[in-house]
Amino acid sequence: MKKLLSVLMLVCAVFTNARADDNKILVAYFSATGNTKAVASTLATAINADLFEIVPEQPYTSEDLNWQNNQSRTSIEMGDKSSRPAIASKIEDISQYNIVFVGSPIWWGREPSIMDTFIESYDFTGKTIIPFVTSGSSDIGDYGANLQSLTPNVKVLTGKRFPNNVTSEELKTWADEQMQKGL
Repeated sequence: MKKLLSVLMLVCAVFTNARADDNKILVAYFSATGNTKAVASTLATAINADLFEIVPEQPYTSEDLNWQNNQSRTSIEMGDKSSRPAIASKIEDISQYNIVFVGSPIWWGREPSIMDTFIESYDFTGKTIIPFVTSGSSDIGDYGANLQSLTPNVKVLTGKRFPNNVTSEELKTWADEQMQKGL
């Protein structure tokens, strides 16, 4: 009986680990001021996901982020939909993830151009992409639809905007609902 119980426990452990590996999760984010970083870190912890920061090769200065200056770096990038700012590092093995949450602020009513660089840098075939954004007032807009247009053969969900003070519990509840939709 003891041997049978040990075998059953081993089989259960193998199946449990296989299910967990089948749905390995990544939270990839870009954060210019730290707001998205805080939400992404909380989300990754809440859902036991790996975390990857999308860092621009050329960091953004406060002058670059001045949306009131139409000659600032971000104004120029966002005015050119083909702009693809370089990213400083890469994910070594994106194939290990089935679900990828992508987060950033909202700039000019859409995702920052560096997010387009990120999405176009990997093969997301067979994965689900779930966007999330941070903003004090702007909604998520066409973020999901924009990412879907860059990855037509991938399942991209609509996503959601979060305030800076979102709780871990709120993020986990939302993420669990999204992951069920993505499967």
